[in-house]
Amino acid sequence: MNSLLQGLSSCPSFIKWLEEFTAQYKTERNQSTQHQYLSVTLLHLLKALSCQEVTEDDVLDASCLLEVLRLYRWQISSFEEQDAHELFHVLTSSLEDERDRQPRVTHLFDVHLLEQPEITQKQISCRTRGSLPPMSNHWKSQHPFHGRLTSNMVCKHCEQQSPVRYDTFDSLSLSIPAAVWGRPMTLDHCLHHFISSESVKDVVCDNCTKIQARGTLNGQSVENQRTTFVKQLKLGKLPQCLCIHLQRLSWSNQGTPLKRHEHVQFNEFLIMDIYKYRIPVHKSSQNELNQKNTEETTPGTKDGLAVKPSDAEQPSGTKPLFMNGACSSSFLMSSGTFPLATFPECSSPVYLYRLMAVVVHHGDMHSGHFVTYRRSPPSPKSPLSVSSQWLWISDDTVRKASLQEVLSSSAYLLFYERVHSRAQHQSLELRAEE
Repeated sequence: MNSLLQGLSSCPSFIKWLEEFTAQYKTERNQSTQHQYLSVTLLHLLKALSCQEVTEDDVLDASCLLEVLRLYRWQISSFEEQDAHELFHVLTSSLEDERDRQPRVTHLFDVHLLEQPEITQKQISCRTRGSLPPMSNHWKSQHPFHGRLTSNMVCKHCEQQSPVRYDTFDSLSLSIPAAVWGRPMTLDHCLHHFISSESVKDVVCDNCTKIQARGTLNGQSVENQRTTFVKQLKLGKLPQCLCIHLQRLSWSNQGTPLKRHEHVQFNEFLIMDIYKYRIPVHKSSQNELNQKNTEETTPGTKDGLAVKPSDAEQPSGTKPLFMNGACSSSFLMSSGTFPLATFPECSSPVYLYRLMAVVVHHGDMHSGHFVTYRRSPPSPKSPLSVSSQWLWISDDTVRKASLQEVLSSSAYLLFYERVHSRAQHQSLELRAEE
């Protein structure tokens, strides 16, 4: 729990969301009831750990979080080995339950009144017998770790695409593929393995069945045509805060659990553009688009982004500008800086993330200890800045750490936060004004 709280406290977007989420609780007269809410307790702890609140003691007691979780009917023992990733999902699911308990739906007769701008609660008249529940924007918004996965199915015979299915996620749980001798394991390998396509055999294809029915005479009945489909996962909606869980649990041939200790290379910055789902383009339009991209992009790029050798034919002797987990040492500049100028404006990454914290597990599958590498909290003079100083934290023990030490650790949980470019910031500001 201590290691997870240190990781969450290094994500400013999550703390900001909690502040907006808990805004309505400040109107309650009874201050003691406020601490029965998970969001309020969590916000207090994270603000203290990020030096946004002054505490009396240097060591913070986080047992209040366990007490609130038990009020939420979670059975958590203080004397058993627990998992940081499981606790992360306990917190996110409990926050969603707390959000869903609040009234968010009004009567349909009153919808047109709510659409009128700048109407106070006193000016709204209800046609229904009951009072109008308060509508607040922060109850509608999902927490910053919320994202969506897309599941895409395409028939290999007729190339008909099935409707895209969406599933939500709070963290990306990545398995570590089998290592290749002489090649380091990178975060890109894990991400590509996660979205790699797989064949699903013996699936009924409605389109193939219709095609077969057109060729029959006198309306003869046609059996359902079963073909092979290609299934692929992609990221439909990338969150503001990205939590990546590296699955280090494996099983021996005898069925006993084992921990995988190999190092997975990851970087301070992470580009997620190539893993983002894009709406398929018609073939004729795709050919025109490919011809245009060929003229605008250089070898070793795809849609203006540097990609892996498997994604683009690269001339010999050239290297991609950026690969997650395997960039050149010259690309790693001083801590806290990122050479965005190296990307042309037309090809700058849209989904760029900065590493904020790393949770490491020491031990085996039966016992061990969690420690956290996190960025030092920003100074009060510049609260919006991102510190380049890293800290190693083990419960109440804190020391300084280098970026190289952080990137050399055997990560279990990675916390990234999205970085917006200047153009994206301007776009967001325009949307806010509208």
